[in-house]
Amino acid sequence: MVSIKFTKELDAGKIREALDKNGFKDTGIQQIADAPTEPKLKVLLRIKASNIKIGGLKEAMIKTFTEGFPGEKFDIDRIEDMGPVVSSKLKGQAFWAIFFAILSIMVYIWFRFEFRFGLAGAVATLHDVLAVIGIFYFMEKEFTLLLVTALLTLAGYSLTDTVVVFDRIRENLKLRVKDNLDTIINSSVNEVLSRTFMTSLTVLIVVAALFFYGGEVIHDFSLALMMGVIVGTYSSWFVASPILIEWEHAMERKVVAVKK
Repeated sequence: MVSIKFTKELDAGKIREALDKNGFKDTGIQQIADAPTEPKLKVLLRIKASNIKIGGLKEAMIKTFTEGFPGEKFDIDRIEDMGPVVSSKLKGQAFWAIFFAILSIMVYIWFRFEFRFGLAGAVATLHDVLAVIGIFYFMEKEFTLLLVTALLTLAGYSLTDTVVVFDRIRENLKLRVKDNLDTIINSSVNEVLSRTFMTSLTVLIVVAALFFYGGEVIHDFSLALMMGVIVGTYSSWFVASPILIEWEHAMERKVVAVKK
């Protein structure tokens, strides 16, 4: 973390160009003002440790901004190293945030529908989160707080999509009491298929715009949402719904076993 104060407000795009030119790619840039009405003279930079050793960071920053902004006066007032202790703490907090989010989802759907619906919804949401984490792992992407934000956003989106399917299943269970569960779930999924697909496509278009035009700072965030929307859409059809069917079959096998 590097804090630099300038005598005038600089263009964020030019700051990024200067940093990229000197090998500091994927650097987080935040411009801060001492008061809301004053210009943003202070710049906070979040630089990956792999880019340079902490000992030579000040000299590298002086070189970067002297070459990038000739004649501009600046002062480097703070350099901090966020080590593995902080990273470990953030990782633990991220885990518990995701855990309690999924647990809350399960409890919510349990009270709104039934326990089996809550279990199916929680498993589908967990599947979506783990799928995105797995994709980022194989792409060798950094696990940041922005990714955690994307995962929690994804959990909410996945829940909304799943509830739409569950609502239709519950309605058909009341209307078609003579049909078996397999047929009801299959027809219910087909009834909301176009609605779910169009909703997901609309969200995907917006997130794709963020991915291609939102800049490097939110690149991974928008990528995680893109992957999550795709995964979350099919999980409502092919993960949550089949769990309900398997639950019913398990209960039927249990009843048969008890009668024997």
